[in-house]
Formats: sequence, C-alpha cells, structure tokens
Amino acid sequence: MLKFHWFLPTASDGRSLTVGTRGTHGPGHDAYLAADPGADRFRAPGIRYLNQIAQAAEHMGFDGILTPTGTWCEDAWLTCAALAQETERLRFLVAFRPGFISPTLAAQMAATFQRISRGRLLLNIVTGGEADEQARFGDHLSKAARYERTGEFLTVLRGAWSGEPFTFKGEHYDVRGATVMAPPDPIPELFCGGSSAEAGPIAARHVDTYLTWGEPPEQVAQKLDWIRGLAAEQGRTMRFGTRFHVVARDTSAQAWAAAERLLAGMDSEHVARVQTTLAASQSTGQARMCSLHADYRESARTSDLEIYPNVWAGVGLLRGGAGTALVGSHQEVADRIAEYASLGIDEFILSGFPHLEEAYWVGEGVLPRLAHLGQAGAR
Repeated sequence: MLKFHWFLPTASDGRSLTVGTRGTHGPGHDAYLAADPGADRFRAPGIRYLNQIAQAAEHMGFDGILTPTGTWCEDAWLTCAALAQETERLRFLVAFRPGFISPTLAAQMAATFQRISRGRLLLNIVTGGEADEQARFGDHLSKAARYERTGEFLTVLRGAWSGEPFTFKGEHYDVRGATVMAPPDPIPELFCGGSSAEAGPIAARHVDTYLTWGEPPEQVAQKLDWIRGLAAEQGRTMRFGTRFHVVARDTSAQAWAAAERLLAGMDSEHVARVQTTLAASQSTGQARMCSLHADYRESARTSDLEIYPNVWAGVGLLRGGAGTALVGSHQEVADRIAEYASLGIDEFILSGFPHLEEAYWVGEGVLPRLAHLGQAGAR
C-alpha cells in the first residue's frame, strides 16, 4: 500500500511562487496583485495556521507531514512537537541536519518525541548541499566529509537506540556508552535523499526510505536501480519515496490554468537571480532540478515546462529544492502517481500552494481515485 504525506510550510505560504520564502515579495509581485487584487500576499507560518494545515492533512487521510529544515524555517523539532498535541494520527517527518547536534542528543530527542507523540515520529536526514547555509551553523566541512559524518552519526544514533550502551570512535564522533532512558517505540523510520556519488552509499547502508525529487520516470527509474544495487551490496532492501508539488483540479484545463497562475507576474530578471543562486549549490539533486527547465529558460515557451505528461517544472524557476509539480485533472494526477508507483515508489510527499487549500484538492480529488485502484487506504 502506498503512503502519502503532505508538507508543512514553516517558512511561508501563499498563492503565488513570487512570494518569497522568507516572507518577502519577489520582483513582479505587485503586477501579480494588480492582476488579481484578491490574491493573498503572504501567509506567515504561525502555529495556528500550521495547525490548520496539519489537521487538514490528517482529516484528508495523509499518513504524515514533512517539516523542512533551514535558516528560513521555524525549527522542525519544536514545531512538530507542538502540533503532535493537536493531532491524533498524523505522523511527523522531521527534517534535520545531523552535523549540528550530537547523535546521542538526537537519539534522546527522538525517543522523547516518540513517547509524547505516541509513536508518530519519522526522521528525514539532510546532510546539506549549500555552503552558505552550513557556514551559518559553523559547519565548514567539504561535501565528502559531511557525508562521512552523516554515516557515523547514523551509526551512533541507531546504537544509542539499541537498549545497550554503545561505544564508537570514528573520524567525526567519539562516544562512550551512548544510550537513552528507554529505546523509542517504535524505532523511527529514517528517510534521506541525495543524488551524488557520496550520498548513495550512505543511504543504502543506513536508512529505511530513499527519497528523490520528482524527475521524469526514466530518470527516477535509473536512480532507483542505482540505490537498489548499492543496498544489495549491503545485504539490504529499501523503500523509495518521491517529492512532488501538485496542482489537481476537476478538469485538466482548470489545473493548467491554476499552475500558470502560480507564475503570474513572474519577472525574468528575478528568475535569473534565483537561478544564479541555485547554480552555486553543491547539491547534485539541485543541479538535476535546474536542468529540467533549461529548455524553457532558452526558449521562453511555456510548453517546455511540461517535461513529461502532467509533470511541470515551473516551480523550480523560483524555488530551490523540489521543483516539479504533477498538474492535471484528479484522474490524470492519480494515473501519474500510479505510474511512479510502478517504478517502485512507495511513499509520496506532496504539497501545493497554498498548502491548506491544496490539501483538500488532493485529499478529496486524487487520494480517493488511488484508493479505488487499491493503491491508497480509504479515508
């Protein structure tokens, strides 16, 4: 059975991609507002609004919700701990960077979270691909060294959860008798992504679910085969997940109109500045995302943003990270999800702009169709 997760926008939310993720407006946003005076400018990530989104996701039948990490986000651990008290079933996929805290402390935090949430914690390991972001937290290791550290971190994390004092000495960590008051029950599932040569072996050796951003099926299939091979070398099998935005409506025409509206008022100079920033990223996955809309940046033809039927690369013009969306009628989006599931994808992390309203569009329109196909649980 497939699992579906929603996304918690702890940086900002809104109806336009021209709304900056730090609560500022990109160039062209005034034109967007002039074209649609009723559009909202910016939704601050206050706890009451985030609670609305979490409760909507739970009500719509999503299994969990991903909470991001980074300078411009609210802290994922604290936010999810608060929201766990306002929900009953929803699981919290907490993203965090392993190099910024002790692995023994992370084991303790996770064990406590499991107890206060009644076993609803999942962990998304983010090694980090932005040098400036890492430096803000005092981390100046090279990319290769960061992945080495992540491997050691996860070794200690699992060791501390084992129920026995765990001792480890490596290049980055030296712990003696690492343990927690009581092992978490259940042990949190570990998720991570990464498209680089450094990332693959770490994922294959340590985590339960490997994540990939939404690329055309052929590219996703190649990546999954790569990770499967690495996991087999470790005597392991893995689950796989993917991350997509979604624009689903009653008809295909309505969906594509809504997708184009997300870019209303887009300024070409602002796009160029965003792309220059993203090009400096050390993330292989980010480079792959940027390549998906390269044809559009050369041609300016909107048709070049549909890189595969119902797969749209428009989000990546103005946002880093996951840059593609599934766009179409509810049935078309369900069919495309089924296609990715046929490749071996088990978990889908979805989102939309704004996240509150789009949770209902997907929950009411797409998930029931997948349930009818036997690929999602009924709400």
